[in-house]
Amino acid sequence: MARFVYADNAATTAMSKSVLEAMQPYFTQYYGNPSSLYSVGRDAKKALETARETVAECLGAKPNEIFFTSGGSESDNWALKGIAHEQAKKGKKHIITTKFEHHAILHTCKVLEKEGFEVTYLDVHSNGIVRPEELEAAIREDTAIVSIMYANNEIGTIQPIPEIGAICKKHGVIFHTDAVQAVGNVHINVKEQNIDLLSLSGHKFHGPKGIGVLYIRNGLRMSNLIEGGAQERGRRAGTENIASIIGLSVALKNACSTIDERAERLTNMRDRLINGALKIERSRLNGDPVKRLPGNINMCFEGIEGESLLLTLDLNGVCASSGSACTSGSLDPSHVLLAIGLPHEVAHGSLRITFSDENTEEDVDYILEILPKIVARLRSMSPLWEEIISGQKKY
Repeated sequence: MARFVYADNAATTAMSKSVLEAMQPYFTQYYGNPSSLYSVGRDAKKALETARETVAECLGAKPNEIFFTSGGSESDNWALKGIAHEQAKKGKKHIITTKFEHHAILHTCKVLEKEGFEVTYLDVHSNGIVRPEELEAAIREDTAIVSIMYANNEIGTIQPIPEIGAICKKHGVIFHTDAVQAVGNVHINVKEQNIDLLSLSGHKFHGPKGIGVLYIRNGLRMSNLIEGGAQERGRRAGTENIASIIGLSVALKNACSTIDERAERLTNMRDRLINGALKIERSRLNGDPVKRLPGNINMCFEGIEGESLLLTLDLNGVCASSGSACTSGSLDPSHVLLAIGLPHEVAHGSLRITFSDENTEEDVDYILEILPKIVARLRSMSPLWEEIISGQKKY
């Protein structure tokens, strides 16, 4: 029987045992509505506020700047729409983002464009990193918000967030970062890095699904996304998901307290896999080789389809992806890989492997054992590969 290797941790992670244990009492014992006045409700409210304090401490924020949401996509939507609609009252209808953001940002920008907003999409160049000077050149008097992800969900490249934050502060522009992939993997301090809004999602660091956070700096005025109740200090309606909020706070504390040791181990595993996979003919690493998340490997293999590669890996017990899990049903090449300049044909043959602290060196050994064989087998069946090696087709 094939070894089982879960290597798609950028899509989601397994919930840790400590998180599950922390959540369980809030399903059956402390199940009260935190808005209720009686003791069971007060117990739930106390747990809610303790969790809020934990999240704030991990981000370098204040507890009253932490708002719980249903996940990263809601947080991104709220940040962009909330600020854009408020800033439009001042005549500011210009938004700056990048060409390779998560679709929670890009699709929201498209909606706002239909409402009359103008969006500048910054280049991310061949290494997948924004150049701060190009951001500064794009800022205008009517710029309402800058939204640039902390780390890319497909190729793992880490953006120069402190520099970006400083530029936005210098020009008096609100700065949002989608940090869904970065939180728990790199050190983040919203005050030191001049971040005004930050999105995160619990299931990316061994917490539960369906729970996220939007950090909103004190003093920012923005409209609500969800109306209908006084929860979250009147800014996000809906009874709080206490069990999942507890789970997120425990998972985040666990992750943030072990960043350095995990990063060292995962970086070594990542680089060993990259170096081994690059020995495969006509392979390439996507994104900067150093300024990337510790557990992220994204590669292309010419002459094969990413979907065939994933299915064959799955038959051999390895779970990986060819891009974002949110677009896995699409046959179009990754917008991220197109943004860094790859041609369509090469972008179709991508493989994303993302490790967490639950992966092992034996997982790396196994992938390096089967991957070259799988690529060779798929290429042997590909008419495109024959054209490539004969020189009839060039990229």
